[in-house]
Amino acid sequence: MRFETLSRISAITLIVFISVATTRGAEPKQGAVNRAALGGDVVLETVFVPPGEFMMGSTPEEKAWATGIEGGAQPGTARESYEGERPRRMKVNYGFWMGRTEVTVGQFQRFVSETGYVTDAEKPGGKTQCFNPKWSSYNMTTKVTHAWEPMPGKSWRDPNFQFPMREDFPVVCVSWTDARAFGQWLTKHQRAAGALPEGLEYRLPTETEWEYACRGANKESKYFWWGNELSEGEGRFNISAVDFLPDRKQKWPLASAPWSDGFSFVAPVDSFGPRGRNDFGIADMCGNVWEVILDHFDPAGGHEELLVASENYRPVCRGGNYFDVPGNARCAVRLGLAGPHYSDSRDGFRICLGPPRSIDR
Repeated sequence: MRFETLSRISAITLIVFISVATTRGAEPKQGAVNRAALGGDVVLETVFVPPGEFMMGSTPEEKAWATGIEGGAQPGTARESYEGERPRRMKVNYGFWMGRTEVTVGQFQRFVSETGYVTDAEKPGGKTQCFNPKWSSYNMTTKVTHAWEPMPGKSWRDPNFQFPMREDFPVVCVSWTDARAFGQWLTKHQRAAGALPEGLEYRLPTETEWEYACRGANKESKYFWWGNELSEGEGRFNISAVDFLPDRKQKWPLASAPWSDGFSFVAPVDSFGPRGRNDFGIADMCGNVWEVILDHFDPAGGHEELLVASENYRPVCRGGNYFDVPGNARCAVRLGLAGPHYSDSRDGFRICLGPPRSIDR
């Protein structure tokens, strides 16, 4: 596979971005909030992330912890190598706005209601990965059975969770293509309302923007945004923990956080309040649902500039989910999706407001 990188943000876009900030006064302060009204009393919040530097990736020590007794990730696989051999210093030369939370069911519903958009999973022949409620165990010593299966007839409207959906749940079972369509609609919607300055757009974040925003004040290569200790994550994120699955006295098997986070499956966004937000004021960056990223996947590690594959590309997803063991829900964790139309009840996305980034050929 041949990868190509787009150039840094153009001088023209930088001038536009700076002029927008100037006309409004000084550059927004870190954590400043922008609220986009989507109609029907539905609002989407983004918070300002200033320019800066950080260390992308993880150390050998972090990888060892992730696959050890506490982290619980499966040892002997290539997964941790996707984080890069060593942390690399990355720079974000411009300020941008990152979604306070993952995009919710209610926000996605506004998009669908206004446009009539049909997601990949809902199209003829479409399907999405969902939990099979008949599943009871991996049966490791006999025939391994997995909890997730591709299911036709399921979608963001009904991810097969076996409990009612709520508008404040993060939307799941949406693909990279669906997430990009949401961003394009939101850009047009806010521009028509006179609420979007020229030179900015709503879109998926790049890998550099996402990991920088995830780490918050911890610009060095820490395991989680609050530091290296899993125990300090209690009350901060939704991962595999001591919570019974619906209608049974069974938790997720394998390694887990040694406390109840209150949710065996997906949690309403920002459930943990201020404790669940990093120093930028962004919630749920680790756990809850995997977040689809704009970049195409390079198994050797993330890139400072937007990465675009010329063929057979796979989008990146970040952050881990409600089902993941602790070692799979760190700042550096990254995976490649099966393709741009793949969707899963463990996957959602977060929107970014920033300078335009084109990934189309």
